[in-house]
Amino acid sequence: MMDHGRKLPEESPVALSFNGATEAVMMATPRDLADFGVGFALSEGIIRDAREISSLEVVSLHGGNDVQITISAERQQALAARRRKAMGPVGCGLCGIESIEAALRDLPELGAGLKLDTADITAAVKALGQSQPLRAETGAMHGAGLWVPGRGLVHAREDVGRHNALDKLIGACARDGINPTEGALVISSRVSVDLIQKAVASGSQMLIAVSTPTELAVSTAERAGLTLVALVRGDDYRIFSGPERISEAAAIDTKIAGKNADVA
Repeated sequence: MMDHGRKLPEESPVALSFNGATEAVMMATPRDLADFGVGFALSEGIIRDAREISSLEVVSLHGGNDVQITISAERQQALAARRRKAMGPVGCGLCGIESIEAALRDLPELGAGLKLDTADITAAVKALGQSQPLRAETGAMHGAGLWVPGRGLVHAREDVGRHNALDKLIGACARDGINPTEGALVISSRVSVDLIQKAVASGSQMLIAVSTPTELAVSTAERAGLTLVALVRGDDYRIFSGPERISEAAAIDTKIAGKNADVA
């Protein structure tokens, strides 16, 4: 029996091109593509600031889209030196990296200052779910949002790909002048190392996820000084790194997961 009761999610190839050369082709939801291009450029270190983009155009092609971005000559030289060519299917944010060193890139150590209380964690995940219209329509969309204490969820983006949703969020924040250092990133998915890398690159000091982190994701978050909260289920959650940024964290030791904890 054919099931026509639910709208199916959109997915198509999206090329990300810089100064006329394609850097990556990702399978993505063809919405918010300008945000996607800016966020990808920032989270992958192609640019350091959105102001280094002089122009951006989304060009519709047969079967897909090309996000054409013009960056400064200095950033173009840095990009050429990196020699990265990526073909990134949904679910893999590191496909196409040419070396182990490039995949496990060095990350800056994050500063301090952000504080969330335990109620923020539950509220942030709930708010993200309520800000995903495409998930409500299809049941098959990942979401990423920015939760700022005292303000709530200030931005959210969706995509069929986990890393694409986060890139779209980072780009949307940059284009709207919102600094991710003001709050915590919230994602609807499991946490792989590429999401940790993108979170740290954004400058946010905390990542909240509904599902499981990998062991490498946890160790990478620890090294970068990122607070990682995952397995959020209602009022229950686990802190995998950086508990000092969560008020009352010391009083809920049952929620602090050690390196050898079972995170399956």
